[in-house]
Amino acid sequence: MRMVDIIEKKRNGEALSTEEIGFFIKGYSTGSIPDYQAAALLMAIWFRGMDKRETTDLTLAMVDSGDKIDLSSIPGIKVDKHSTGGVADTTTLVVGPLVAAAGGHMAKMSGRGLGHTGGTLDKLESVPGLSIDQSMEDFARIVKKCGFSVIGQTGNLVPADKQLYALRDVTGTIDNVSLIAGSIMSKKIAAGADRIVLDVKTGSGAFMRRLEDARRLADMMVEIGNLAGKPTHALVTDMNQPLGNAVGNALEVEEAIMILRGEVEGDLKTVSFALAQKMLLLGEVCSSEDEALDKLEQAISSGEALKRLACMFEQQGGDPRVVEDTSLLPHAREIIPVRAESSGYITEMETADLGVCALLLGAGRSKKEDTIDPAVGYWMKKRLGQRVDRGDVIAEFHVNSRENLEEAVAKFQQAVKIGEKSEVPPTQSLYS
Repeated sequence: MRMVDIIEKKRNGEALSTEEIGFFIKGYSTGSIPDYQAAALLMAIWFRGMDKRETTDLTLAMVDSGDKIDLSSIPGIKVDKHSTGGVADTTTLVVGPLVAAAGGHMAKMSGRGLGHTGGTLDKLESVPGLSIDQSMEDFARIVKKCGFSVIGQTGNLVPADKQLYALRDVTGTIDNVSLIAGSIMSKKIAAGADRIVLDVKTGSGAFMRRLEDARRLADMMVEIGNLAGKPTHALVTDMNQPLGNAVGNALEVEEAIMILRGEVEGDLKTVSFALAQKMLLLGEVCSSEDEALDKLEQAISSGEALKRLACMFEQQGGDPRVVEDTSLLPHAREIIPVRAESSGYITEMETADLGVCALLLGAGRSKKEDTIDPAVGYWMKKRLGQRVDRGDVIAEFHVNSRENLEEAVAKFQQAVKIGEKSEVPPTQSLYS
């Protein structure tokens, strides 16, 4: 088998065989296929596409390139969740405790933030003492004890995806549905959960800005999961504004805690409940959405969900007292109001730019090796469709350094569009 023949076959629009895809992934991950040939095939795939069978073969070949996590020692059905990323997407820290309190199990390996999207691991590390580096034995033990755990990925989990993603990043081939689906699902399948719930974002802060593209990606990932023997369900959710009101690592932990206390409503809670409902159904904890909803509401009203979060914090070395006293989280030295420059209604938000604002304040990273400040970020004070008057506070910036403050404020005010229309197109946090 020759790599040049595989490249030409895909260039000509033909479907690659299972064997050809396996040859490519094995050869590239072991170094026998050079970057220039892999890049040529990626570009051919970008132009010509892959069908669902090819995409599934690509996914499973990447799964086979490294370790596979065995969660069989944890009783019951383990359900994982994944979000395609966004701004103020703190669902994992809400969903995990809810599912655990309702009787389910969530064993999740998560990632760090890069660019305008925030990472769950960065949020967790803002809890004093908490470690996301756990052995597989401790991971299983924590899930058994608390009902859920979130840790960092092992070093050899789907190495082929790490290599291919780095190449896609520098060859303009990131935004292909099959390549995105294969990258996401290979990690989810290798991570060992029995079933998977996906949160596919769409809108101005998502990789899939158009709803139809997000639905196509969701359909493909569900198909891959099901073909791989992992029953999978997907929701398509809105990212045309930050999902929560807190943007920044410790601030987002605080908002998650407030939701679990029953103190906060809004889109973040709505999406978290929808994901948790699907996880309880897939995990066979509940037989109907109404039953699942009742269990979730009871998890908050009884305080059990908050206890589960404190349990995970403590078992991973963190201070469990933060769920009762959020002043123990890192806090910025200054809180600076950002005000509306005109009167009217908030008609649009460029959510990706709002994520960059947090990065400029020090809450995110543009390169993987960048360090972040867990205390900084901002708190949104207005949402889409709301009326504002000139001078109203639309956000409060939490800052430790004024180095990029002027740029961050200017970008924020440009990203939040204020118009004269009294109505904006209806926004919703859930599409399907």
